[in-house]
Amino acid sequence: MPFGCLTLGEKKDYNSPSEVTDKYDLGQIVKTEEFCEIFRAKDRNTLKMYTCKKFHKKDGRKVRKAGKNEIMILKMVKHQNILQLVDAFETKKEYFIFLELATGREVFDWILDQGYYSERDTSNVMRQVLEAVAYLHSLKIVHRNLKLENLVYFNRLKHSKVVISDFQLAKLENGLIKDPCGTPEYLAPEMVGRQRYGRPVDCWAIGVIMYILLSGNPPFYDDSEEEDSDNRDKNLFLKILSGDYEFDSPYWDDISDSAKTLVASLMEVDQDQRLTAQEAIAHEWISGNAASDKNIKDGVCAQIEKNFAKAKWKVKSYFNSKALLCISQTWTNAEGCVRKGIRRKIFAIPNMQIRHMQSRPDQSG
Repeated sequence: MPFGCLTLGEKKDYNSPSEVTDKYDLGQIVKTEEFCEIFRAKDRNTLKMYTCKKFHKKDGRKVRKAGKNEIMILKMVKHQNILQLVDAFETKKEYFIFLELATGREVFDWILDQGYYSERDTSNVMRQVLEAVAYLHSLKIVHRNLKLENLVYFNRLKHSKVVISDFQLAKLENGLIKDPCGTPEYLAPEMVGRQRYGRPVDCWAIGVIMYILLSGNPPFYDDSEEEDSDNRDKNLFLKILSGDYEFDSPYWDDISDSAKTLVASLMEVDQDQRLTAQEAIAHEWISGNAASDKNIKDGVCAQIEKNFAKAKWKVKSYFNSKALLCISQTWTNAEGCVRKGIRRKIFAIPNMQIRHMQSRPDQSG
């Protein structure tokens, strides 16, 4: 079967373009993403609105693979915190994916609009994300691109649920996975180091998301004025490999020790020691009453607006393989050993440093 072909249901032939347009009225393009175009679509019979993702096969193998893969994964899943597949078509030239329409805002935008925002609000968001990811992991599905831009509120009601979107890079963990992909700032050390990886990379990304939601800052970033993106990514990847982040003052002064402990457990450099999604759900900060109700909105929002204004780390949805290869070679040459040896040498010390930072007395006074 050709690479770009897909069996939909029992049909082995292509859909005709008229099958799509007879059923759905496609509006104007809402936005263009790395692999696809996004439309609003209306069912001609029910008048119900949906989101349509259109993948052009002519745009290359990666685009064809992304469209085919997203359909395959979404057909496997059904969870209240995952944006659900409604319909799918494959013509000779395109893939069409119709999804539930999420009319709410991205989590960042929701925070900025709140009059009061606390750890408990973050805990509520993280619980929903963790439950969805635990469900995916029970099916041996790795999302591989969890990030704040892929978390949206389903509608604009006060108690709207949060849903995860974009499964173009998701993969079944049914063998060795080593190909790196995703958004640089959310990548786990094992992915940066080109080691074997699996479901733990999603838990690392959840830790990064939680860190950002509690402080407004990314845990790993390159604040230099490097014009060369390869050098910027190289500096970023070195920090990720060594677990070089802090709960720095004043941004973390008012955050509970329980929250810091959970972040550090999710961002454990050694993937074999990293907290699983199911274990994180059982953590007191998620399922108990450990999350503080103190208003942290002003500090978080100030940092969100500052960091997003830079737009250095938000907009990149690609993977800089050149910088990553350079990092892998740097570590291999420096240690003079295979990656297994590298992992033993460079992963232990940063974790002790993180645990030391957690144990520091609170500086909030």
